[in-house]
Amino acid sequence: MTPFGDRVRQLREQKGVNLKQMAAELEISSAYLSALEHGHKGVPSPMLLRQICTYFGLIWDDADALERLAAVSDPKVVVDTAGLSPKHTLVANLLARRMPGLTEQELDRLLNLLRADG
Repeated sequence: MTPFGDRVRQLREQKGVNLKQMAAELEISSAYLSALEHGHKGVPSPMLLRQICTYFGLIWDDADALERLAAVSDPKVVVDTAGLSPKHTLVANLLARRMPGLTEQELDRLLNLLRADG
């Protein structure tokens, strides 16, 4: 599941609607919405993102926050280290290899480190 998919599921549950109902109201397939929530599809289109914000009544900061989550929720990330140092390539490869086994604590430490400057 992606951060975006997790947030959409939370919003949907808070609204008290099931996946099929939401999909029907957005005029998309329930299979697509399920795949989006579970991280089997990439980032939604800007139009669908606006529809989702409208559906949940998200405006201003809340809509911006959902858009930011969508932007960092592509489940198939490609890291291109061409032209960078060998150390960049090493870090990318080691992270890719270890990603499935990282604990919640390790992920939190990495997130804190990566968010420290940005």
